Amino acid sequence: MTISGNRFSKAVAFLFRRVKASALLQDNRSLVAGNEVPVAPKAAQMLLPRRRLPHSSVMLLATIIAIFSLVPLGFIGWITYDVGWQTVKTLVFRPRVGELLVNTVLLESATIPLSIALAVTLAWLTERTDIPFARLWAWLAIAPLAVPAFVHSYAWVSLIPGMRGLQSGVFVSVIAYYPFLYLPVTAALRRLDPAIEDAAASLGLNPWRVFFRTVLPQLRFAICGGSLLIALHLLSEYGLFVMIRFDTFATAIVDQFQSSYNSPASNMLGGVLVACCLFLLGLEVLLRGNERYARVGSGSPRPADRRRLGWFVVPAILLPVAVAVLTLGVPLTTLGRWLYLGGSGIWRIEVGSAFLQTMALALAGGVLATIAAAPMAWLSVRAPGRFQRVLEACHYYVGSLPGVVVALALVTITVRLVLPLYQTFATLLVAYVMLFLPRAMVGLRASIAQAPVELERAAMGLGRTPAQAVRQITMRLAAPGAAASIALTALGITNELTATLMLSPNGVDTLATKFWSLTSEIDYVSAAPYAVMMVVLSLPLTLTLYAQSKRTAGQ
Repeated sequence: MTISGNRFSKAVAFLFRRVKASALLQDNRSLVAGNEVPVAPKAAQMLLPRRRLPHSSVMLLATIIAIFSLVPLGFIGWITYDVGWQTVKTLVFRPRVGELLVNTVLLESATIPLSIALAVTLAWLTERTDIPFARLWAWLAIAPLAVPAFVHSYAWVSLIPGMRGLQSGVFVSVIAYYPFLYLPVTAALRRLDPAIEDAAASLGLNPWRVFFRTVLPQLRFAICGGSLLIALHLLSEYGLFVMIRFDTFATAIVDQFQSSYNSPASNMLGGVLVACCLFLLGLEVLLRGNERYARVGSGSPRPADRRRLGWFVVPAILLPVAVAVLTLGVPLTTLGRWLYLGGSGIWRIEVGSAFLQTMALALAGGVLATIAAAPMAWLSVRAPGRFQRVLEACHYYVGSLPGVVVALALVTITVRLVLPLYQTFATLLVAYVMLFLPRAMVGLRASIAQAPVELERAAMGLGRTPAQAVRQITMRLAAPGAAASIALTALGITNELTATLMLSPNGVDTLATKFWSLTSEIDYVSAAPYAVMMVVLSLPLTLTLYAQSKRTAGQ
């Protein structure tokens, strides 16, 4: 009887603990619905079985995408092996390659710091000060994304024909690409807990020291992601630098193909470009670090206080006004002059056809690239490691390649292995996914990083499978970032030039290819409608980026 009584007592105690744990977990269901972080009691966590997050299945998907993105690199490697080491040494170790490398280093080292300074300053003014018309300046700060980089370049060359060389390249690059930094920095500023700044101020720090010691370090993730995106664009940009006659690896590669179709020389230059990209990826990982950027709970319920500018309001307003004039006023004035000179006769039916084809390709490519980037974005935040960083580098490096290198790799594969896919929409969409994986990665990675992992664990504690927890919790919280990634990728596809020229099916013309072909023929008036339609198509996508960046911050 004593033994039976002890067993009965233990069974009752076990059932009591199990019921108590279940009741406590039921109380946390409302917290999950309210986006709060439910933390199961320690007793409940010991009683309920633990489920592992689906790292292995997600890693398999990310590995498949990484192998898929290595196709252009494999193509360059095959060309290298085919031509032999002596030819490689002759093509790579020559003064021309050194000159291009110096140009690239100078361009990157000058453009990125200036872009960071401009983007962070504008973000601080529009989000944390009482500058008049803050919403207007915020929208105008991202509006340059609607203008293709080569349209920026041509507008300034039309205004100042003598614009040439490195300084002009840095100037046009900064005004064309700084919004890639402004968007993530403003989103991060909106999500910061103002209590941290209040605590720093209470310790006697002045506003400048509060910013540099508490705010700026928390923006590191956004700054690193945006800077990497700009750096990759500078490596692969072609049209912008051709118009101002500044030689880069991208312009040299295209020149090689156009002049003599010398694929070994061009692919050797592409190999050097890949090495530059890998260096940038390693530097970004080193600067980014492994710090955590999410917090448990929703943070302070009050918005951050806007600082009074006082007498500094006049020079503060001059900065966004000057940026708006340089980034929007000059290109729109140039396009307006073209349209005025051409009259109504330049609006032909071909413009509408190119617009519809561009819109369809942009949306399809944006969705596919975002889906392809999702596994790696989740792994880079939830399960960082050496192998994961290698996979992440595989996703990023292809964004530094000129479209012509990716296009030639796909042309070779389709012609030799799958001829029916040569010059089809499927091959063109594959090229878009490869080229714009980095754009999709940046937005998704930042959104997932701000979704606490405790939410996934709590959902699994409430009975969800690991896959359901990721899909129903993390992916829903990251949905604004996914929408921004689609819009950002669609913007790039709208303005993509070289890969579209080589891979598009016969009879398919996008706005970018038509604009480029007409400007190459010095028919600037006829090219104006295509440039205007590119801006018109890009504006809604730019507005989507702005709206989603605010939703990401819960505003």
